Amino acid sequence: MRALLLFRDRAFDPYFLLRDRFRREEVDWHRGLLPAVRALVQDLELDTLLGAMAGEDEFVLDVARKVVLTGFENDLDTVRYRQAALRDCLKNPEAARAFYNLTVEAIEACRKKGWSLTSHYAGSMLYNALDMLEVLLVMLRKLRDMAAAQTGFVSEAFTNLFAMLQRELDDDYLVLIEHYLKDLKFRKGVLMSAELGDWNESKNYVLRLVRGKDPNWFQRLLGKKVPGLTFELDERDEAGARILGEMRQKGISRVAIAMAQSSDHVLSFFRMLRTELAFYVACLALYDRLSSKSEPMCFPDPEPAGSGARAFEGLYDPCLSLHMTGRVVGNRAVADGRSLVIITGANQGGKSSFLRSVGLAQVMMQCGMFVAAESFRGDLCPALFTHYKRAEDATMTKGKLDEELARISDIVDALKPNSLLLFNESFAATNEREGSEIARQVVTALLDKGMKVFYVTHLYEFARSFAENNSGNAFFLRAERKDDGTRTFRIQEGEPLETSYGEDLYQKIFESPGETQEVPLNGVGSTRSD
Repeated sequence: MRALLLFRDRAFDPYFLLRDRFRREEVDWHRGLLPAVRALVQDLELDTLLGAMAGEDEFVLDVARKVVLTGFENDLDTVRYRQAALRDCLKNPEAARAFYNLTVEAIEACRKKGWSLTSHYAGSMLYNALDMLEVLLVMLRKLRDMAAAQTGFVSEAFTNLFAMLQRELDDDYLVLIEHYLKDLKFRKGVLMSAELGDWNESKNYVLRLVRGKDPNWFQRLLGKKVPGLTFELDERDEAGARILGEMRQKGISRVAIAMAQSSDHVLSFFRMLRTELAFYVACLALYDRLSSKSEPMCFPDPEPAGSGARAFEGLYDPCLSLHMTGRVVGNRAVADGRSLVIITGANQGGKSSFLRSVGLAQVMMQCGMFVAAESFRGDLCPALFTHYKRAEDATMTKGKLDEELARISDIVDALKPNSLLLFNESFAATNEREGSEIARQVVTALLDKGMKVFYVTHLYEFARSFAENNSGNAFFLRAERKDDGTRTFRIQEGEPLETSYGEDLYQKIFESPGETQEVPLNGVGSTRSD
């Protein structure tokens, strides 16, 4: 039996999917990630998002993390398959959590008993497997009955799961299993046959079914003895008892192995069901957190990779919202068919938060989640990379520009066609002219290879070069600033300006700034106060 709640045709195998980006031996999961994925987690603040999804449940956190990080492996069909399943969970949150809790109960019941299915003794292995199956059989019956009572689930994932449970676990089948489990306790003793091999050594043990009903005490007293050759073992015959015990172990060994495999199979089903349900439970937790603040959420409209779709309304950064008491300002844009989006404008005007909202929306869409927006439409991409500015290297082994160039080199080595790249004030560690030229050459090369780029920058020369030579492929956004210097944190369509109004920040910090003169230095984001 397979749950198939995350994929239509296969179970979720996080270690297989993470084979190229995660080393299992690492205790610290951040250290186990490849550098590009580690940068993605850091720059998009995915730990904040995952923490809201998991709460205090470490297992849910682990599953949510792996589902999110493997989202870029998904095709369009898988994304829509999960969206439909998540819609069911959002309509029936109590039922979804009840299914998850039942799987936890089943797994914990087996764990607390401490049953071992790897014993060297067939008898011990058999009895442990039988005890485990009796517990799991009760849980399977509960699971089937819960599934039969559900009427609000309409997605393919859940309807197929419920239909499978009804089909595979009907009453006749469960009664038959209970009968077999009772027989395998061998309360009537063990009946088996064997052959004599070389030197009269026994071989080819076969366990036999004991037929007929046990006679009552009166029948045993007056009835005829069963014809055949029998013998009784003296109670002091330790060697004989040991030999009979060995014969018994050989006779039931195949049954013990089969029962151990069966119990492990059923337990594995509960574990896999718990794993796949954990993702939807995590989504419910995040939905509750954001909806409690009346933040908008929607299911995105995903389109095939390379289609160039990119349009949204009310898009906001959910991680920022989770840190704030109030709501976050949303933004809108229609950038269909644009491979390059350049964001400029006032300092502290919300550009970085906007860039993060774009990246988080892409991550959430590709793993089948809702996104933090009123509406969102975008094409899938096989990989997402971030290139954000970093603090100075404390060891002074390399300069900031060297470090930035090394990171972009690593990203280029890992690129796939139609990848999405997010740049945040990259290559600003040098002067305006050199930084703009480096950025222009890097972005031009990426666009020539079919990549999609979002670039937040204070490099005016860089932004101006694309604005003056725009062939319709570039889209320009600018952080809004009112005449009095107030930041609205809205990102609107607009070509780059030669200033980012650093004077506003100066006046905000110093009560009496004196006479100021705005002089562009290192691009639109740097000003000097005289």
